[in-house]
Amino acid sequence: MENNRNFFITIALSVLILTLWQVFYMNPKMEQQREQARVEQQRVEAQKKEAQGTNPGAAATPAPIAGAIPSAPGGDTVTAASRDQAVAATKRVKIDTPSLEGSINLTGARLDDLKLKHYTETVDKNSPEIQLLNPQALPTGYFAEIGFVATDKTGAVPSSDTVWSVEGNPTLTASTPVTLTYTNDKGLTFKRTISVDNDYMFTVSDTVQNSGSAAVSLFNYGRVTRYDKPAVASTYVLHEGLIGVTGTEGLAEYKYAAIEKDKEVKPGKSTDGWLGITDKYWAVTMVPTEKQSFQPRYAYFEDGRHRYQSDFLTDPINIEAGQSATVETEIFAGAKEVAKINAYEADRHIRQFNLLIDWGWFYFITKPMFWLIDTLYKFFGNFGLAILATTVIVKALFFPLANKSYASMANMKKVQPKMVEIREKYADDKMKQQQAMMELYKTEKINPLAGCWPVALQIPVFFSLYKVLYITIEMRHAPFFGWIHDLAAPDPTSIFNLFGLLPFAAPAFLPHMGAWAVVMGITMFLQMRMNPAPPDPTQAAVFTWMPVIFTFMMGSFPAGLVIYWAWNNTLSILQQGVIMKRQGAKIELWDNLAALFRKKPSPAE
Repeated sequence: MENNRNFFITIALSVLILTLWQVFYMNPKMEQQREQARVEQQRVEAQKKEAQGTNPGAAATPAPIAGAIPSAPGGDTVTAASRDQAVAATKRVKIDTPSLEGSINLTGARLDDLKLKHYTETVDKNSPEIQLLNPQALPTGYFAEIGFVATDKTGAVPSSDTVWSVEGNPTLTASTPVTLTYTNDKGLTFKRTISVDNDYMFTVSDTVQNSGSAAVSLFNYGRVTRYDKPAVASTYVLHEGLIGVTGTEGLAEYKYAAIEKDKEVKPGKSTDGWLGITDKYWAVTMVPTEKQSFQPRYAYFEDGRHRYQSDFLTDPINIEAGQSATVETEIFAGAKEVAKINAYEADRHIRQFNLLIDWGWFYFITKPMFWLIDTLYKFFGNFGLAILATTVIVKALFFPLANKSYASMANMKKVQPKMVEIREKYADDKMKQQQAMMELYKTEKINPLAGCWPVALQIPVFFSLYKVLYITIEMRHAPFFGWIHDLAAPDPTSIFNLFGLLPFAAPAFLPHMGAWAVVMGITMFLQMRMNPAPPDPTQAAVFTWMPVIFTFMMGSFPAGLVIYWAWNNTLSILQQGVIMKRQGAKIELWDNLAALFRKKPSPAE
């Protein structure tokens, strides 16, 4: 009975991990392949249209509706062959800060050209910088824009096609803001001051001076608009898409597929909060002014070019003749670094801005896990060493429980003869057999489920570490030693070309299995051989093949996770060996290993 229970527990854990492998790895991989096919199809169709002369240029801007955000001009066409061409097509103000470089498009005062200086596309030192925002004329158009909506008395107001004038300094830096101006024919002067800190937060301050003879009323809007979406978006582990915290609803998350279906979602009005679009590592969000109530919206548009948009529209701003009004909007555009996100929330009082990082339902485990690893990284200077040290600390925290579990397992080994005797004595009476077993457990102070606790405790730690490796930008491109240059990516080596010793790449159709996965498999094999071999042949086969299955399965996981698992297995072997020796129980490892090479008796013998 004891062996059957252990067998079923092993099967359940195997099914659980195999299911999670399907959910966390295979499903996102298939989604990536489908998305790449979709993007390629769109590119081919765009080339066909251009060759047929059906792409004449920018379409006319639709007339804005009072109290409604105007549509983006030329939103139905792709007009630039390259990014440089798109940037050069309009007058611009340069951006140059310690973290960012790019420019502001003076047409619409739009933030649509932004690169991240500290992040590159790959680990290669010559890899290009991450291009976060791109002009609308490109297939990858992605921008943030703030403007106004006119009423019947305001005349033309700044919106998507307004060309602003620059006052003074033509370059935006962390210490030198830029000032843009626009005056219409109704006596309204718009003065926009744009500043940026050393990191990723822009502040846009708009002052509207009414020099006319009558009071006017106008609306302020802001939007983050995107024409494409990531190749892999909205996996089960991570939210990517439209996001915000506004009103009484709190956090709102709309995956790309969900907003494509809903078309438009309007939560209740709000007086604080933020909204935008988030990727795995980057985000662009807006924090509307707290002086005006606003209507948030998440939308997907199919008119012209398909696009995704998070936007807000304030209540009417009333300005008396001879008076002025000022509204201020903050724009975050950059990397989702945990420390900086938390600092923005605290220093700028942005409600729940930390939710921009998707810590998941088990944030109470994931966030402390990240804090511990990040703290140890600051000490060791290497995230790989930090993960190893974290494993030791977690092992130490659970040592009393693990010690008790292993001690109980050792005691079970010592009473194994008595258990066999009970089974033989009550072979025909299962009820008495079970009662005798329970009495034996009670007398010897044995917990029959003790052996499950070390594995059960490892599962939440495993998944919290997986989440940290998957979502946090701090782990992205973090090196270890040797051939591991990115702990958040799979081990680049492969057993099928002897880890690079053979002069060819491993065939793509073969499962990925690197050197660290093999190390993990060996440590798992040794850990399972610490215990006596199950008497049932089926159970023995499961225990024999499980390390092999896990080795192939774990090969596609982030290298940091595989290193953690291998190191954890090693510590478990040492811990179990010490406890078993202290309890006087026999360590079966060497006998089990020797049995692998011992000649098996033939059936006749």
